[in-house]
Amino acid sequence: MEVEGVRVDKWLWAARFFKTRSLAADAIDGGKIQVNGDRAKRSRELRIGDTVQIRNGPYLHEVVVRALGDRRGPASVARGLYDETPESAAAREKLRSQLSLLPAAFIPGKERPTKRDRRAIRKFRGQE
Repeated sequence: MEVEGVRVDKWLWAARFFKTRSLAADAIDGGKIQVNGDRAKRSRELRIGDTVQIRNGPYLHEVVVRALGDRRGPASVARGLYDETPESAAAREKLRSQLSLLPAAFIPGKERPTKRDRRAIRKFRGQE
């Protein structure tokens, strides 16, 4: 029996865009997933040929559904469920290279501030 449609959250999980189905559902509820330009709902049925936009962190994936799957399998099989548009791949690669060139904005401290550090912070804030 041929499957005509698959729920968006199941397909995103099976295509390995999200590690769990609940993470996929949270992304859908948060408005990070669009199907054919419209905001998706969890229960929306995906069909072959639909365009899906996935915002995952700073990256935007725009893919065309090539196959329907509701079971999570190996990455090689999951990659066959969709084709990424060339524009999306180029934009993601450009963003990846730009982000790699940025210096780390914040370097987390390894410990609590010392007495000297606290004095410097108060002086900077104008509290001293």
